[in-house]
Amino acid sequence: MITILAQADDATTSTGSTWATLLLYAVVLGGLFYFLMVRPQRRRLRDQQQLLSGLALNDEVITIGGIYGHIEFIGEGHVILRVEGGGKLRVARQAIARKVTG
Repeated sequence: MITILAQADDATTSTGSTWATLLLYAVVLGGLFYFLMVRPQRRRLRDQQQLLSGLALNDEVITIGGIYGHIEFIGEGHVILRVEGGGKLRVARQAIARKVTG
């Protein structure tokens, strides 16, 4: 009877450690997912919002389509860009990819 109880204890311990190991792997994978995917995406979103809030007249910018232009007007959801040759384009404010420096 003593050997039967010892075998039952071993089975319970083995199952418990298996669940603990699986839980540990899940936590590690969750942390890895957060640091490799979620955190950089939040940083890019924050940087884009700072860029859009800091736009000013006559800033030279590049759109996500690769068009260079100077800002002539800033509206609520759009901007008017003066492009080379004197043309003007109305683009969505979110279409501004970055400012051109120097």
